Amino acid sequence: MKAFLNIRFSWMLSAVLLVTASQGNAQTAPKKPLVVKTADGYKQAKYPGQSVPSPKEHFGFNIGDDYKLANYTQTVAYYNKLAASPRTKLVDIGLTEEGRHEYMMVVSSPENIKNLAMYKDIAQKLARAEGLTNQQALTLAARGKAVVWIDGGLHATEVVGAAQLIETMYQLISRKDPENMRILDNVIVLFTHANPDGMELVSNWYMKDADPLKRNTEIPTLYEKYIGHDNNRDYYMMNTKEATNMSRQLFLEWFPQIMYNHHQRGPEGSVLAGPPYRDPFNYVFDPLMITGIDALGAAMYSRLNVENKPGYTRLTGSSFSTWYNGGLRTTTQFHNMIGLLTEIIGNPTPEKIPVVPARLVPNGATPNPVLPQDVWHFRQSIDYSVSLNYSVFDYAARQRDEVLYNIYKMGKNSIDRGSKDNWTLSPKRTDAITQAYRNDQKSSSDNAGSAGDPMGWMTRGSDIPMKYYDAVLKNPANRDARGYIISADQPDFPTAIKFLNALIKSGISVQKATSGFSVEGINYPAGSYIVKTDQAFRPHVLDMFEPQDHPNDFLYPGGPPIRPYDAAGWTLAFQMGVKFDRVLNNFGGPFVKIPYGQIQVPPKAVVPAAAKGYLLSSQVNNSFSVANDLLKAGVEVYRVPKGAGGLAETGTFYIPAGAMAKSVLDKADAGLGVKVMATDEMPADAKKITSLRIGLWDQYGGSIPSGWLRWLMEQNHFDYSIVYPQDIDAGNLDSKYDVIVFVTRAIPPVGGEPRSNSMFYDRMPKAEDTPSAFQKMLGKITPEKSIPQLRSFLEAGGSIVTIGSSANLAYHLGLPVHNALVDKDSNKPLPGTKYYIPGSILQASVDPTVAAAWGMPADVDVNFDNSPVFKLDDDAAKKGVQPILWFATDKPLRSGWAWGQSYLKDGVAGFAAQVGKGKLYTFGPDITFRGQSHGTFKLLFNQFYGFTGK
Repeated sequence: MKAFLNIRFSWMLSAVLLVTASQGNAQTAPKKPLVVKTADGYKQAKYPGQSVPSPKEHFGFNIGDDYKLANYTQTVAYYNKLAASPRTKLVDIGLTEEGRHEYMMVVSSPENIKNLAMYKDIAQKLARAEGLTNQQALTLAARGKAVVWIDGGLHATEVVGAAQLIETMYQLISRKDPENMRILDNVIVLFTHANPDGMELVSNWYMKDADPLKRNTEIPTLYEKYIGHDNNRDYYMMNTKEATNMSRQLFLEWFPQIMYNHHQRGPEGSVLAGPPYRDPFNYVFDPLMITGIDALGAAMYSRLNVENKPGYTRLTGSSFSTWYNGGLRTTTQFHNMIGLLTEIIGNPTPEKIPVVPARLVPNGATPNPVLPQDVWHFRQSIDYSVSLNYSVFDYAARQRDEVLYNIYKMGKNSIDRGSKDNWTLSPKRTDAITQAYRNDQKSSSDNAGSAGDPMGWMTRGSDIPMKYYDAVLKNPANRDARGYIISADQPDFPTAIKFLNALIKSGISVQKATSGFSVEGINYPAGSYIVKTDQAFRPHVLDMFEPQDHPNDFLYPGGPPIRPYDAAGWTLAFQMGVKFDRVLNNFGGPFVKIPYGQIQVPPKAVVPAAAKGYLLSSQVNNSFSVANDLLKAGVEVYRVPKGAGGLAETGTFYIPAGAMAKSVLDKADAGLGVKVMATDEMPADAKKITSLRIGLWDQYGGSIPSGWLRWLMEQNHFDYSIVYPQDIDAGNLDSKYDVIVFVTRAIPPVGGEPRSNSMFYDRMPKAEDTPSAFQKMLGKITPEKSIPQLRSFLEAGGSIVTIGSSANLAYHLGLPVHNALVDKDSNKPLPGTKYYIPGSILQASVDPTVAAAWGMPADVDVNFDNSPVFKLDDDAAKKGVQPILWFATDKPLRSGWAWGQSYLKDGVAGFAAQVGKGKLYTFGPDITFRGQSHGTFKLLFNQFYGFTGK
């Protein structure tokens, strides 16, 4: 069945386009290089007697020519030619999800190239700042070379990124002018291709049409095997191979002081958006991070102005901030690296700069506006990008010792803050100071925090005595943690190990206990892990363990909220359901430091020789993977509603003893860390389970949430098939599927169209304009054709799981549920001025006695992004509707921003509903969010088994 299950069209797309992709891409076949692998692990290709060719000599066109794109295969061939230069080292940093080699080209002077190991060592020592005095750091900074990271192609349909990478690389390798030579002498540049698979797909698709006017970059699949655009949301989790490859270079190998992440597109009426960025910036940053971004931003837009390249906007001129972690650019900022992002216009098909009157008047955000123009050529965007890169190179060359010392200084400041009592300022704490003072006043007319003069410009002074500041910012209970202890005896320790590995892959220092120990009266077993905050990357540590406190951010007082750049809260430990203790005082124990980058494996448990059978905890996510392996091997598996044999959790797995069961359990334990318990009797209420035929909805253009779900299913050994809208409309669904999953934005609202995750959803191409291999993906879910088929599927005994906005299906089916987030007077949805919760972590209550929630705790942290919340009708229970998740309090916020959260109290976030012989499972929060929300995975996994009785 799996032959059809793991459907991926990228290989098909490449095959369909292979012949046509070369049209207009003529190139001279490269001479076979002599590949030399050096002692430090690099690979260098030498072309005896051959000089470095220009892009046109290799590709047959100039980078930036209209209607021309190179693919990745051709680009790698060019990289090998550039590797002939003594100014280069070509590094294979790992394989992509589709099996291509991902390359990083190191460029500097020949002398620096010979001494890369020494300069890398200096960069590592300064970034980690361990055991260095200020004078030693100054000495290293004087000896070292600035390291600058330039990437391109991450979002593959943003084609400027990969193209500028090629052009800049060539210019830096070939130019001999004074500026270029100064840069080469003082800077080591890491040119990194961020998405090889995507470049191959997008370029081949664009070049497939002989008629240039028909060319477009709107490919029918995601441009990263699983997650498309979300490949820039994976850098604190590193689920994908590409994110892991680049994070290794950033956080374990090279530690560039400056990294530059190229994107598009710029805001309408401008050419590009760049640094500095709008507020809020994250409060855990060192101040040098923000001023460093300011300094690089000034260098970038100043150079463009000198070169008469207008149209750079910054600050409030765009939506980008430094609040969010998780992006290729943003995660580096939590590692004291000056992370830069630009978003530029440009396409090989010429475009225009439209008339946007609000962009035409110079202001602080856009000092030098660009004028509207009917034709903007691709090469113009390439030239802008090269200038921006050179502005960064030039800054790094001129301020070489400063950028090297400053990354040390930020790291040293972090170590110092983690080594003593420290209080982090945040909006809630500053608000607490004001509120405490006001509570003590007979009148609230004081001038503290006055709306008309919040900064005290007119009043010149505050009546707030220092004691109110001390009560909050010197309160011992409000101190930052000195460290975090992750006990080895928590319910799902294998998931805790996955969390730790995310930290380790991000360069965080982690310790492990060699024996049992006690801290502040709490005993911990051997094998527990410790993460101290006295380390250089302390901002990232705090960001993964502590709640984010996003400020109330409105366009004006009483006005609409301003949408965050991405999520407002994401605390990874909360998302993954990891149990940990915050320790506020210095502590020690029998701890050993794990070598940087050393991935941890859960302890291997010996599978006992069971007299009757085996038990697996349903609280452990990996137990589902083991259960799937057993079922595929033909072994009987049962679930016990009330737990058994010392395992109190609902839904415990029971496996009768046998040779095959023992063999599978022995093999499955490797790396999964699932503890297997023996039992002498079969639990009386055990229910035999079977694997179900699972269908995952997807669409033409690719759904990112569906792609994440494909990744998640494969990681946890579930088989599945892809279901497209045409499959739904064809009916007879019960003959193919037992359960169908609709991720967010699949089911349209009643009476309207959905907000699509795909750019193609509202402008689906015609079948005759679509290659035959992709025609089956066309179409969308409609009330007229699709909903009746889904109703029939349910009534016949099938199950459907809806996530996020696809909860609309409940309304289409006329179930006795209604939107809980409406104004009581008008019955209309609450406006943003009263209620707004963008991408945050909330705590919900769970009923673990319901089979859909077996193995879950009584309270769980959920990913919530203005998600659906329901009120059940009075007769809902009689009609077969059963709550699974709900908000029991008026303050469920755990991390992020929740304006008007009191409206959530008693709202239902998830329920199961009987529809005929089948069941609809509806979850408003994103229970599989970006492969990160391990704490809620079981709410999906539980729906993938059927019961057959004993």
